[in-house]
Amino acid sequence: MFSIFSARRFHGVIGVAAFALLGAAFYMEYQMDLEPCPLCMLQRIAFLCIGIFSLVSATVSSERARKWIASTVVLFSIFGAGLAIRHLYLQNLPIDELPACLPGLSYMVDAFPWQDIAKAMIMGTGDCGEVVWTFLGLSIPGWTLVAFVGMAIVNLFIVFRRINKPA
Repeated sequence: MFSIFSARRFHGVIGVAAFALLGAAFYMEYQMDLEPCPLCMLQRIAFLCIGIFSLVSATVSSERARKWIASTVVLFSIFGAGLAIRHLYLQNLPIDELPACLPGLSYMVDAFPWQDIAKAMIMGTGDCGEVVWTFLGLSIPGWTLVAFVGMAIVNLFIVFRRINKPA
């Protein structure tokens, strides 16, 4: 039976949306000259993982596999939402309470162990506290939070949906 509201279609839409959001991020970086902070880069990684898993799920025929993939997408969405919340927190701190700015990522990769780099990226830097773009009153991490929450909700419906067993 044909259903416009199938899990496959939703995962296809989520996959395309995740890659569209990545395209918008790269447009903002390379055309609008908005330099991404460490939290922005991690949120991009979360969108990349969501996009890949969602598109794979859209091609899988097994409902059980789709549920496992949807669970994974929920985890990536929660991770991304947590990063966005941290980013929004830093954007709302007074300037004198922001963490120190760090050197560029390429220098950090050469000079620091990966554990220190990961901690610095997750905790954010002074660069993360700067609001460089808004739309309808929300900054970039505000919109990514909306996207991550929406993707998590759709995938939770897929995870908890009953599988129709053939008779």
